Amino acid sequence: MQRYSKITTNIIFIFLLALGSVANAEETLKTHGISAYGDLKYPANYKHFEYVNPNAPQGGTLRLRPSRGGSTFDSFNNYILKGARVTGLGLLSSSLLTSSADEPDSSYLYMAESMEYPKDRSWVIFKIREDATFSDGEPITAYDVEFTRNILEEKGHPFYKNVFFKDFDKIEILNDKTVKFNFKKGANMRDLPQYAGGLAILPKHYWKDRDFGKSGTDIPVGSGGYTITDFEPGLFVKYCKIENYWAKNHPANIGTGNFDCIRYEYFKDGDVSFEAFKSGAYLVREENVSKKWKTQYDFPAIQKGWVKAEELPDGSPQSNQGIWLNLRKKQFKNIKTREALQHLFNFEWTNKTVFYDSYTRSDSFWENSQMQAEGMITTDELNLIQPYRDQLLSTVFEDPAYIPPVMKQNKFDRKALRTASKLLEEAGWVLENGILKDKQGETFSIEFIDDNDDFLHILTPIIDTMKRAGIDAKFIQIDRAQMIERMKNYDFDVLVAGYGTSSSPGEEIAQLYGSVGIEQLGGANLSGFGHPAVDDLIKKVGGAKTRDEMHIAVRAIDRILRAYHIRIPNWHLAADRLAYWDVFGRPKIKPKYDLGVMSTWWFDQNKYDSLIANGALK
Repeated sequence: MQRYSKITTNIIFIFLLALGSVANAEETLKTHGISAYGDLKYPANYKHFEYVNPNAPQGGTLRLRPSRGGSTFDSFNNYILKGARVTGLGLLSSSLLTSSADEPDSSYLYMAESMEYPKDRSWVIFKIREDATFSDGEPITAYDVEFTRNILEEKGHPFYKNVFFKDFDKIEILNDKTVKFNFKKGANMRDLPQYAGGLAILPKHYWKDRDFGKSGTDIPVGSGGYTITDFEPGLFVKYCKIENYWAKNHPANIGTGNFDCIRYEYFKDGDVSFEAFKSGAYLVREENVSKKWKTQYDFPAIQKGWVKAEELPDGSPQSNQGIWLNLRKKQFKNIKTREALQHLFNFEWTNKTVFYDSYTRSDSFWENSQMQAEGMITTDELNLIQPYRDQLLSTVFEDPAYIPPVMKQNKFDRKALRTASKLLEEAGWVLENGILKDKQGETFSIEFIDDNDDFLHILTPIIDTMKRAGIDAKFIQIDRAQMIERMKNYDFDVLVAGYGTSSSPGEEIAQLYGSVGIEQLGGANLSGFGHPAVDDLIKKVGGAKTRDEMHIAVRAIDRILRAYHIRIPNWHLAADRLAYWDVFGRPKIKPKYDLGVMSTWWFDQNKYDSLIANGALK
């Protein structure tokens, strides 16, 4: 899905095709783009995006490792619950609209040559370009758009039915190349035309005799500019350009997608992956381990200038990372228990000892943005949640927005441990022979799970501190298939995870924090928290008429979520740590909302040949 400012309009008249009758004239907007708020940056006749080099050379292979997603894969289906999806599947698909990387919520015509909608955005009509085709050369039609909506709702990830399409009404085929999306009366319409325009269009003819709900590694027909040309599960996957891709000369593609091929290298071990990068087995690496960044990026290739390492600023809200507490489990039902756990993670010691003072402690669910709640509740926030005052914790109204405790830079902060023990006692836990038990005599246990041990050096001191408090805490490493299944069914006590956050959230955040996501299989509401006030505020986010209105509603959500201690917040860095072999060129301007490597960099053959000649690469 791609997220999408009011723009100049033409008044046109819509005629019903059915029966040749004429409908009542309705003022509509016929535009080259759309956004949630404000004006579009680029005019209808834009030649390319501002942050690209329109003359960027084309060619070469970008080799990198998946930044997340496990050590192997067994599925090329990006839209269902089953399977371990391979990294990069977005390269296989295109949509009716496309977005720019220097605007928070704008999108422009892409597969669609025109779009029109009424001022209330209660429907949208897209006309598909005549030259738009799938990777097998078959034309993309309105029937494929209809098929995409229907198959995703029927057999796709539950998110599509429960969240994405919940306000979609019927879809109408006006002719082979024209499709109309209708939206339900009473829904927040602001984002719905953009949701429809952001759908990755799937080929009806390809899926006609195949089971859409089945995972596997059959290379699918797609609507994007790349296709899978080679792969080996657990080792690599390679995507290469489709030579006659219909949109290769589209303004949105000028200076972007400059690599002929993109290859992801998979590794089961983080140290092996790092050594492979040092030897040139892949060319770009995002570094997520601060200790490694501070202490190990002085290897010979860096000293000789063959490899560059730098931090690039990130203008997006920071990833919402934390240790999520599964409120579906009875040991976390009492809020005093959850508050106690906040005192058992010593960020200050961890940042000094493990992270080399690299990070800032997170408190908000929307760090590095204007959506972060601060201090006491504001009048604007209060006006939104006053109707729920008797249903919410008093701390939401009477205390500043929650900030995690600041501790001494010692592994075990005795004061914090005493505070946690007092809260646990108030929650009803009794300490017997050093072990906490509830009134039924059941031990307070917390099991951390993951399919790798990359985080273990951070979790180990947390687990040790929990044990000091009387909690039976432990870490268990499981395989990828088990991890996927247990996450799908919320079969975990706690989970270390992070979510990317949007600069322009809408009602899609219901999947993260809304009641709708509590029991949704494979959903993103990891904590299982839901509250009528948050559900109502999410609707206000989706219905906000201005960015300021949206910010106020999100800040109110942020304030409530923090008060209920649904996760132990981690840390953030408003930059991307990037290391790369010096074989690339890049534009002078970095897009604000994108790292830019895959989208705007290019392969410099002369630099590559020079490194080969110097024996740096083979």
